Amino acid sequence: MNASKNFGKPKNRRIKGLSFNKMIPNILTLMALAAGLTSMRLAIQGLWEYAVFSIVAAAILDTLDGRVARLLKGSSKFGAELDSLSDFVCFGVAPAMILYLWTMQSFGRSGWVLAMLFSMCCGLRLARFNVALEDEDAPLWKVNFFSGVPAPAGAGLVLLPMILSFQVSEDTFRNPWVVSSFLIIVGGLLVSTLPTYSLKRIKITTKWILPTMLSVAGLAIISFSFPWLALSALLITYLLSFPFGYYAHKRLDAKPRDLEESNTE
Repeated sequence: MNASKNFGKPKNRRIKGLSFNKMIPNILTLMALAAGLTSMRLAIQGLWEYAVFSIVAAAILDTLDGRVARLLKGSSKFGAELDSLSDFVCFGVAPAMILYLWTMQSFGRSGWVLAMLFSMCCGLRLARFNVALEDEDAPLWKVNFFSGVPAPAGAGLVLLPMILSFQVSEDTFRNPWVVSSFLIIVGGLLVSTLPTYSLKRIKITTKWILPTMLSVAGLAIISFSFPWLALSALLITYLLSFPFGYYAHKRLDAKPRDLEESNTE
């Protein structure tokens, strides 16, 4: 009788709560998004240095959210989608808008087209990255490389003329022809298949832990004392690493083929 009364009634299901620790990565992503949006407001006000600082802050927060998610085991499909959308705004839309307001608007429609082109290249790069994550057949060494320039690095590279203008004559790097070349070249690097180093899975051996910590401490001191010089040096060093990443990727990619040829013989 009791069973017949309860038949057909929906069961009361308790909504499971979410641990605050697992919310931290998404909170960091939202903070990065806020920094990216704020950079555009600062650019509208003509506060160029603060606008670039906001992009740097977004890049730092974007770097932290993924690592914190892995440490706290808070990775989720929702977080991945939110991170991708945040990256597009912070590193695709915001830098293009900053450069357009800084100098590209003097080019009229052509300046707007180039700014949009960079944003679209960033969107395509992020879409390809999300699809590549689902490739389970990729060799393990592939995790040490990106295909093309990642979005945060692309934002830094395209803003390099503005960063250099903070240190030397502004007129030299504020030239719209110079900025146009950066928008086109960096946009091409975003959608290219050029292998670039990824620092996510690099492990430091025991004997190199102390030197690495001292190096990071020295870099932090220089960054606080001479922020624009340190950021410029970091971006230029990253550019110089492209040939090394290409040849390292090519060497590792050839190893499986060498093994196959030796087995067939």
